[in-house]
Amino acid sequence: MTRMIRIFDTTLRDGEQSPGASMNVEEKLMIAKQLARLGVDIIEAGFAFSSPGDFEAVRRIAQEVEGPVVCSLARARREDITRAYEALKGAPKVRIHTFLSTSDIHLKHQFRMTREEAKQRAVEMVQMARTYVEDVEFSPMDASRSDPAYLCEVIEAVIAAGAGTVNIPDTVGYTNPQEFGALIKRIKDSVPNSRQAVISVHCHNDLGLAVANSLAAVTAGAGQVECTINGIGERAGNTSLEEIVMGLRTRKDWYGADTQVVTEEISKTSRLVSKITGMVIQPNKAIVGANAFAHTSGIHQDGLLKDKTTYEIMRPESIGLEQNKLVMGKLSGRHAFRQRLEDLGYKLTEEDVNRAFERFKRLADQKREIYEEDLEVIVSEEVAKMSERVVLKSFQVESGTNKVPHAMVELEIDGKLVTHSGTGDGPVDAVYRTIAAMTQTKSKLLMFGVNAITGGTDAQGEVSVRLEEEGRTVSGHGADTDIITASARAYLNALNKLGYFSSKQAEGIQKVSLI
Repeated sequence: MTRMIRIFDTTLRDGEQSPGASMNVEEKLMIAKQLARLGVDIIEAGFAFSSPGDFEAVRRIAQEVEGPVVCSLARARREDITRAYEALKGAPKVRIHTFLSTSDIHLKHQFRMTREEAKQRAVEMVQMARTYVEDVEFSPMDASRSDPAYLCEVIEAVIAAGAGTVNIPDTVGYTNPQEFGALIKRIKDSVPNSRQAVISVHCHNDLGLAVANSLAAVTAGAGQVECTINGIGERAGNTSLEEIVMGLRTRKDWYGADTQVVTEEISKTSRLVSKITGMVIQPNKAIVGANAFAHTSGIHQDGLLKDKTTYEIMRPESIGLEQNKLVMGKLSGRHAFRQRLEDLGYKLTEEDVNRAFERFKRLADQKREIYEEDLEVIVSEEVAKMSERVVLKSFQVESGTNKVPHAMVELEIDGKLVTHSGTGDGPVDAVYRTIAAMTQTKSKLLMFGVNAITGGTDAQGEVSVRLEEEGRTVSGHGADTDIITASARAYLNALNKLGYFSSKQAEGIQKVSLI
């Protein structure tokens, strides 16, 4: 009999801890709605206590996203749990996820607590969370480096206190599949009330074993896997959702387990998260990388032509990969545009449709064929815009083999038009230096990448940048058929994020150690 494994997506919480992956509320809401279409069971929408922005994201996702359970993280502290409930209250399907370390390393050096104090605190906070909501999850942080006997004591106590899910984190990516599978089996076998709760796992990828460890845990009896889209997250990242889901689906015969995920939505979800976070997917990434279904070997190509099963264990269509389909053109009207977006799963307000349609018409004048990927870019850029302090109005660039590149840029800064000119080593550099002088930014450009969204010489160029300023790293994204325009948009997107998150820092964003 096939067991159904719950998929707990933490892209919006742990995934956002990736350097440069910070998202605003509208971007989080867009990803959450796509995660609902993907069919995940639980969305960890954020850490409500950490900042007003995270609180608002959790609140809006809980109220506006239908289908999955919406969860907020909370440290094992009364104020955290109360704030999580305030963000979630009134929504139909909610969970509070609280955590406290159980490893002696953390208890001694970070929390300054004894084992008994930690156990008592965990029980009290689970009991408190249960007074607010019925669905409570507890995580013993750094479980993989904890004394197994003490870990089992804490797990038994928090289940008795009302935790319906107990998550076992490999917080620092320390364990290996055999060891972790044995730990899950020990918990299932030796904790008397373990069958009263779902045993979950949350693995980090520091040694490249997050997916392997999670699958070993499923084999040992775990009923929930915590993961992120594209495997993004703290340090080397988290368990990759698409790898877990397709691993279980492809080898159902071995694992005897599957998920409720609509796998045909995987590719679209992966692209959306990549665009919004600016984190480019490596070409050889399993499942969603550009080369995942590419075959260059003559022997492989010969086999595929005879029978696809010779060298493909999954069909590209199973994750939503199809040949680019022409969907719209410059003669398409607003009604057809709205309908096509709804077909793709985007339900937009009238204001959002109008803004996106204006961008679509401009793009249709520049290229003959508009593909689904083009529409996804329009939605991700136009609909998920934050309040922009700096807006690009126009620019001109002069460049050539015997001419120093020169840029004239017009920006709207805090509602005022400002024009400035400057030079650089190339046309993009000239634009960036001019914008930097106009905005007086002290940021440093860490990364600049260009990718074509679709094929053809008139394809939109997709530019991703990463900026760092005063210890904060952000990503920016821009797209246009003109690569310099795309570059300017990406740079300004990142600068506006720096301004946005700096203002949120002033409002009281707290940085804490998380699972």
